Amino acid sequence: MRKRLSVAGVALLTVLAAVFAFGQPAHAAAGFSVSNGKLYDANGNEFIMRGVNHAHTWYQQQTSSFANIKALGANTVRVVLASGDRWAKNDTADVANVISLCKANKLICVLEVHDTTGYGEQSGAITLDRAVDYWLSISSALAGQEKYVIVNIGNEPYGNQGYGTWATDSANAIKRLRAAGLAHTIMVDAPNWGQDWSFTMRDNAASVFAADPQKNTVFSIHMYGVFDTAAEISDYLGRFRTAKLPIVVGEFGFDHSDGNPDEDTILSYTQANGIGYLGWSWSGNGGGVEYLDMATNFNPAALTTWGQRIFNGANGIKATSKEASVYGGIVTPTPSTTVTPTLPPPTTTPPPTTPPATGGCTATYTIIGQWQGGFQGEVKVTAGSAAINGWTAKWTLGSGQSISQAWNATLTSSGSNVTATNVSYNGKLGAGASTSFGFIGSSTGTPAAPAVTCTAS
Repeated sequence: MRKRLSVAGVALLTVLAAVFAFGQPAHAAAGFSVSNGKLYDANGNEFIMRGVNHAHTWYQQQTSSFANIKALGANTVRVVLASGDRWAKNDTADVANVISLCKANKLICVLEVHDTTGYGEQSGAITLDRAVDYWLSISSALAGQEKYVIVNIGNEPYGNQGYGTWATDSANAIKRLRAAGLAHTIMVDAPNWGQDWSFTMRDNAASVFAADPQKNTVFSIHMYGVFDTAAEISDYLGRFRTAKLPIVVGEFGFDHSDGNPDEDTILSYTQANGIGYLGWSWSGNGGGVEYLDMATNFNPAALTTWGQRIFNGANGIKATSKEASVYGGIVTPTPSTTVTPTLPPPTTTPPPTTPPATGGCTATYTIIGQWQGGFQGEVKVTAGSAAINGWTAKWTLGSGQSISQAWNATLTSSGSNVTATNVSYNGKLGAGASTSFGFIGSSTGTPAAPAVTCTAS
């Protein structure tokens, strides 16, 4: 089952010759880049997407949506385009106008071709190679926009059949775009209607990333009914973080015909771990999933339950979004040593800590999300006045608590006593530097934050 939208046509124009589309690639303008699993803007600042999807191709008259989405706090909008194969083509002039609307409203534009949706299962869906043809045909609209535009090659390529070639096809599409001179950050969607229940993208992401000559590719997972538990969400996203591969939640909802996504965990986990998200969708849904509209009839003053949740709720857009610095914000590059995500106010006040001795470390425990029978916790480890080569954190679980999974640390337990040690990439900390690890736990009551000891090595 998939979301559906009502369709309004636009005229199909002649496809431009693609072979010379991007000209010479050697001197492309600097734009977004990927490093160590994170996305950085052209000023070198880390950029975390906080935005929504907008079905522009079917509602081209709704140009005020860009300003309305921005006014509600978003820093990014993912824009639905069509190649002319399943829906009327968004031509060069239209794409240029979309980009200008994004820039006028200080939004980052993620542009996607929707005609690939469900290839191999959905009648009329096109290949990723055909999607590349489209990008080449509208190349003049993209040229010079690397600071403001991310190219999402094709929406949800492959349904639940024939997805075995996803890795090869994605890698070939990336290489073809690069050979034509496209220097933008590229985004690739997962197969299985975007939800990757087969783990095809998860298990092949490293090879696809390596196939990009510029190493400037971001992966996008769509979270609907497949991701209806905190464990599934944290495990999937956590594996990308551990592998240092960039991941965003390119679509998700608060309900869906294939199940009930755990939107609270999607929002809390992404915020705690510096992962971007783009909710589906601003307005205009049809075919039985109208509940996915965030605004009723594109009216920003008439937000739905879903719209209120994603824009104004805990870990939502208004509370967590930061405008891209290319629009005049901060221009100081983010330090490459340690990036600590901004967290929402903790539900439990962390216990006071004693300043670490030279060469030592301290640790603070924060509960960043909780639900019936479970919670998500995070421990922040901070080095003292001298660098350390490794760390061990220990605490005691409360009555009725247990931990089911963790990321960015190796956890062992003996009864209620938990020991966490660093993994290979986060043990060495400079003086005063910090790192964090997280975990999912179960609890029979309201979880409390215990005292944590830290020992450096």
